[in-house]
Amino acid sequence: MNRSRNMNSPSSQFVTSRGMGIYEPIHQIGMWGENFKSNGNPNIPTSMILAADTKLDSQSEDTSQGTLGPPNQYDQEANKPSDRVQRRLAQNREAARKSRLRKKAYVQQLESSRAKLARLEQELERARQQGLYLGSGVDAGPLGNSGTVNAGIATFEMKYGHWLEEQNRQICELRSALSAHISDVEMRFLVDNVMTHYFELFRMKATAAKADVFYVMSGMWTTSAERFFLWIGGFRPSELLKVLAPQLDPLTEQQIMEVCNLRQSCQQAEDALSQGLEKLQQTLAHAVATSPLPEATYMPQMASAVEKLVALVRFVEQADYLRQETLQQMSRILTTRQAARGLLALGEYFKRLRALSSLWATRPHEAAQSFNGN
Repeated sequence: MNRSRNMNSPSSQFVTSRGMGIYEPIHQIGMWGENFKSNGNPNIPTSMILAADTKLDSQSEDTSQGTLGPPNQYDQEANKPSDRVQRRLAQNREAARKSRLRKKAYVQQLESSRAKLARLEQELERARQQGLYLGSGVDAGPLGNSGTVNAGIATFEMKYGHWLEEQNRQICELRSALSAHISDVEMRFLVDNVMTHYFELFRMKATAAKADVFYVMSGMWTTSAERFFLWIGGFRPSELLKVLAPQLDPLTEQQIMEVCNLRQSCQQAEDALSQGLEKLQQTLAHAVATSPLPEATYMPQMASAVEKLVALVRFVEQADYLRQETLQQMSRILTTRQAARGLLALGEYFKRLRALSSLWATRPHEAAQSFNGN
């Protein structure tokens, strides 16, 4: 029968009536409607339907044998408007549900955008207070491409905000995993995710350094306490190993020896980069101060100094490469659970530095009041 073929067809679409828990194919309903139109007038008066109902008893034998007489057709026709109403009500409820979901997603997106904008405004205000606002007229000189630089830094700050949110989530995930004693395979998956997250930060910084290397090296994207420990746009690997070592106990003798060797290698690489940076500073100072020239003619020397600044980008990239290699070597030396504890301690360390910055930001007001009182 046509009815069976349509209901089994994979292309049939279903509408749900929540109140009755019934599923009906849309194509099947349309086919029934055509049968109704061909077998009788859909606008049958109620009196005729009632009259037809009185004959149901006489037609019971035919009905039990599968014969559908005119009274049953009238009865189905009478129920047709009710089925159509139920179908439309189900469609309306589904449309209303989707509308509510879209509205909820839109509101959540607005709240997220508002929080990101507020965070960006705070960072820009802090930069203004320290005289390093990127959008100021000082940076918009003839040598600069301030519009591109500002756009690149603004993009980095927004991405870095997302990065911090994800890092906080990963810290909580690591802490829960260490307490739950999950398998080493699952723990390794979490460790690799955290490592990859740090590597993503290094890639973001490399792009930002090409937009404005001074911004990255000055640490304007970090908090004040983090900047206190800054070294070429990030943490110093050898010092960080000293901070994290107590969190990794107990270590085997082999592990202790390998960690000490790694720390010495980091110190040597850091010294080499620091010496190279000092030489570059001397070269730049010499290029800027060479032979006092009239203001109208010193721009060629400034252009030459700008070309030398490209080397600063390589210093940032090499410093981040050293940080990445340190994390990878530590992951190799330690067991999976030790690496998880180390990454958890690393994330908590930076989180506490940011908390320290927030506490320090409120302290000057209290100190000023105390000073005025004395």
